Amino acid sequence: MRQRIAEAIQESIAVKQRLLAECAEDIQRCGALLIEVYRRGGKALLCGNGGSAADSQHIAAELVVRLRGQYPRGAIPALALTVDTSILTAGGNDIGFENIFARQVEAYGRAGDALIAISTSGNSENVLRAAEQAQRQQMLVIGLLGCGGGRILPRCTAAVVVPSSVTARIQEAHILIGHIWCEMLEEALFPELFSVRSG
Repeated sequence: MRQRIAEAIQESIAVKQRLLAECAEDIQRCGALLIEVYRRGGKALLCGNGGSAADSQHIAAELVVRLRGQYPRGAIPALALTVDTSILTAGGNDIGFENIFARQVEAYGRAGDALIAISTSGNSENVLRAAEQAQRQQMLVIGLLGCGGGRILPRCTAAVVVPSSVTARIQEAHILIGHIWCEMLEEALFPELFSVRSG
């Protein structure tokens, strides 16, 4: 068991080393696009399935509340499309599970907003349809993907494709990337907090 633990940790480290070597520019570009969305008065919607649903909620919570407690900044508007059980179950029953996120994008999204589309396979049908709906509404689509990007990648304005095909390792990288974006947003949108503390 100790050997298996060591292998899992080493595998995670290896994926993050590849993420640094191969994806740092993509992480920065996506973060910069999100900063521009917020500077123009927009918001972010997030969606995903399973662990990616949890990541959607995690990232939205860091934005709305805060990532770093020592910086008492204002809220950054973000909405996870995975949390309203009445909408999810009504949508699944009435219009099909494949449409549950697209319908919410239609309801809540506005031109200039961003959809953060999370899928470890890059092929989740309901996330793909949400991305297509976001495009129709002139929203940016920021992908958090894996496994080469799948069918969702061509629908993205920009994306980070984690260089792995192992779901757990992709999810671990996704939440790291989400935290990096949150840090970027906090520092860009509330520079006075950081200049005071770093000066």
